[in-house]
Amino acid sequence: MLEASLEVTVAEEVRFALTVVNAGDTPMELTFRDACRADFVVYDDGEEVWRFSEGLAFSQVLTTADLQPGESAVFEEAWPDPEPGEYTAEATLRVRETDVSARAPFTV
Repeated sequence: MLEASLEVTVAEEVRFALTVVNAGDTPMELTFRDACRADFVVYDDGEEVWRFSEGLAFSQVLTTADLQPGESAVFEEAWPDPEPGEYTAEATLRVRETDVSARAPFTV
């Protein structure tokens, strides 16, 4: 069982850190769909205003990673030029086995 949390840090840019923890008792093998291991989206009143993967091409190769019980992995990205406002960020781990995502509100 994977648990996810999203930390948002606001400075000149907005930094996102998705932490995924194997909260189960057995190791988990994660299969990533492509070279984009995690995607980050910013919403303003439910409308998408920025997506990390928008317009980018990623290598179409399946890769795997093992996550032992209690072990965590962190995936990071940044939104370089945000406008002032109140937003909600959503981060999604792009694995085949299960849906893993976390949300967090933030203000620029």
